[in-house]
Amino acid sequence: MTPQPEEKNYRWNFTFNLLDGAFYWFGSSFISATTIFPLFISKLTPSLIPIGLVSVITSAGWFIPQLFSARVVERITKMKSVIVGWGALLERLPFWIMIISAVLASRHPTLALILFLICLLWFNLGAGIVAPSWMALLEKIFSPEKRGSFLGLTAFVGAGMGMLGSIASAYILESLTFPRSFIILFSIAAFFMTLSWLSLAFVREPIDKHATLDQDWKTYRKDLLYILKVDHNFRRYIISNVLITLGSMGVGFLTVSAIQRFQVPDAVVGLYSLAMLFGQMLGNLLLGRLADKRGNKLSLEISLMASVIAFALAIFMPSPTIYFVVFALVGVNAGSAIGSAMLIVWEFCDSTRVPTYSGLANTTRGIMSLIAPLIATQTASFGYGFLFSLSCALSLAGLLLLHFWVMEPRWQKNANIIKPQMDI
Repeated sequence: MTPQPEEKNYRWNFTFNLLDGAFYWFGSSFISATTIFPLFISKLTPSLIPIGLVSVITSAGWFIPQLFSARVVERITKMKSVIVGWGALLERLPFWIMIISAVLASRHPTLALILFLICLLWFNLGAGIVAPSWMALLEKIFSPEKRGSFLGLTAFVGAGMGMLGSIASAYILESLTFPRSFIILFSIAAFFMTLSWLSLAFVREPIDKHATLDQDWKTYRKDLLYILKVDHNFRRYIISNVLITLGSMGVGFLTVSAIQRFQVPDAVVGLYSLAMLFGQMLGNLLLGRLADKRGNKLSLEISLMASVIAFALAIFMPSPTIYFVVFALVGVNAGSAIGSAMLIVWEFCDSTRVPTYSGLANTTRGIMSLIAPLIATQTASFGYGFLFSLSCALSLAGLLLLHFWVMEPRWQKNANIIKPQMDI
């Protein structure tokens, strides 16, 4: 059982975790990897390769390091020492340096592009290193019956603020010339990302009553293989997640598709971010509450269906207006990566193994995220319709596997199904 925090600390922690999420979402709305970043890159180079790299970096950069840092996290009891101490250098500092890339954009576009990609990689690798500690902290603070609602409410508030940020982004892009518009966007993002970090610094971490695990790399590798061998349901989840990750490869090209097919102005791209955040806000609030009552698997399946529909619409896009629907559906799906896709992994294991299970699931997803954008970049050369068709088919295949092959882990544990033995 997850230890319940004291009520006085629970309200305090709820407040500051909510502020963390709200500030983070608001700051992220000014630097959306789906809309703003592709637009910025399109100003620097006509090549599609850097856009593909953004998808690689934002997915693989965040996912892959988690398995390696999870081993370290299981050896410590104070998660805040990693989240706050390491987070300042690894997660927040890159956003301030990214502003320089916008300053250089007009006169030195190639240098600006290189610096931008370095900062993006720096942040995402740093976030991946810190992520298991953040997940372990949330697992300490919130019981299974409250996690979905908390993340759903956080996403609702954050996306609401993010919608305001998207409106402001659209106004900035329309009112200011390049690159001044992006200097302002990146500066606002850096400021609110820093406020997010400060909010986490005020969280009161509960005392961990579980023993820590200290394994060398050889034992840890055997442990990982043992988990995959014995925990059949978790292995099936990972396999379905491989197809789901491959299916998401077309998301990074939706904005470029709209720009090239319909010559949409920069301000409209900012409004696409607004539509995506609206989808995240509505989807997280409803699916988070549903997850608390019916399990995370059902919520995850609904969000995946939204992705399938989004790609199906993108295949035969008749006008740029329909893209607002597409981005709203993409937003519903994107929120699941923060909510149900993260929380469902925690329920495959006990509290002591949350970092390792999360790292194993996310690193596997990260490896596929390295491959998916490369496939997408090559596929896009045959036409965006073909790319979106492939993404739609793979997403649907992953959804079917998840629905028919994977058992809801919350009910699995309630049914006393044997979990893997961790003693090697």
